[in-house]
Amino acid sequence: MFSDSGSLTQFGARVEILSPGASSSYPHWHESEDEMVYVLEGTLTLIEGDHEEVISAGSAATFVAGTETAHSFVNRSDAPARILVMGTRAPRDRVHYPGEDRVHLIERTSDERRWTHLNGAPADPLPE
Repeated sequence: MFSDSGSLTQFGARVEILSPGASSSYPHWHESEDEMVYVLEGTLTLIEGDHEEVISAGSAATFVAGTETAHSFVNRSDAPARILVMGTRAPRDRVHYPGEDRVHLIERTSDERRWTHLNGAPADPLPE
C-alpha cells in the first residue's frame, strides 16, 4: 500500500492488477470505512448485491460506510485490468462477507484483528 510509505493514517491507497478471471476480493461491505475504486486500465465487472455492471478505464465506483450491500470486481475480459483502491481508515471497522458467513473485526488502535461468523461465533480467516 503506497499510502503506508508516506506515513498516511487517515486513508489507504493501493494499485491492484487483476488478471483475466481474477476477483478483487470476496464480496464485502464495511461498517465504518468509505471505499472508492478508480479503473486505471482495462475492463471489469462490478458486482454490487444482485446488480452487475461492466466498467472500464476512467470509471469510478464508490461504497459508503454502513451500506449493507456487498461489492467486488471480477475481470471477465481477456486482458489485465489495473485499479486504484482508496478508503478511509477508521479506528474500528467490521468488514462483512455475507456470502462467506464471515465478519472481520479490525481494531487499529490496538492492532487487533479477529474473525467471526455472522452470528458472532469465532471463525477462521478467509483464504487469500
